[in-house]
Amino acid sequence: MAVTTETRDLTRKEYERIRDLVYANSGINLGNDKMQLVRTRLGKRVRNDGFSSFGEYLRHVEQDSTGAELGSLLDAISTNTTHLFREMRHFEMLRSIITTWIQDKNWRAGHSEVRIWSAASSSGEEPHSIAMTVHHALSGFPGIGLKILATDISMQMLHKAKRGIYESHRVGTAPADYRNRYFRKIHENGQSFLQIVPELSSLITFTRFNLMTPTFPFRHGFDVIFCRNVMIYFDRPTQETLVNKLAHHLHPGGYLMIGHSESLNGIQHPLNYIEPTVYRK
Repeated sequence: MAVTTETRDLTRKEYERIRDLVYANSGINLGNDKMQLVRTRLGKRVRNDGFSSFGEYLRHVEQDSTGAELGSLLDAISTNTTHLFREMRHFEMLRSIITTWIQDKNWRAGHSEVRIWSAASSSGEEPHSIAMTVHHALSGFPGIGLKILATDISMQMLHKAKRGIYESHRVGTAPADYRNRYFRKIHENGQSFLQIVPELSSLITFTRFNLMTPTFPFRHGFDVIFCRNVMIYFDRPTQETLVNKLAHHLHPGGYLMIGHSESLNGIQHPLNYIEPTVYRK
């Protein structure tokens, strides 16, 4: 039924329920002052789907055994703002790291591939930027493979990421030689777009993963982990737990890169500081 003005508004009690639900399932701490954000981002869903209140909508989410409704709620709450080669310094450093490794005969003797995890991949800009950077660095060394794991909690974002399709103006942040080499023109619904070439997209495995999972199930470690611009939403204990789990899955000598607005100050962890936002095991 249609939602009335009297019954659809978000109450403090409902907000606290949403806050607890989001924290328990994503680690995102909304704090005390995000009621308007939640009201705005969930209000359209509440109205359009005919729920009589946010409380009724919450009961619907909690009773959905598939988890799809919870995923949609988290999608609505999460901020997914990104672009290709965001925080370019990390990709310059990644290129330097990979180049140093592959030029070392001893490193090549013990490695047949580079493994990288984009742990909060959003709509795909980060893992695609990683793939372009490393694939280019590995040219001339056909014996070294590349595997990139790209994970996110949002199925909506992962679906977009897998397609690897960008409006032309959104590719402008990629270096010119990468734009020429790693994108192809396609047409959809009478419009022109640029899509990541299959040669590159085949290197990336996109899958849903919740960073709040108690134990990470990965059998193999990673040489580099990108976990950027997600920990800013976590409280300090959650950050510390996550960083230590990430460190556990880094190979010795591997690197962790976090967002430029993030810091590991005050967090107990086994990593060595290299430069702001870059740490090494």
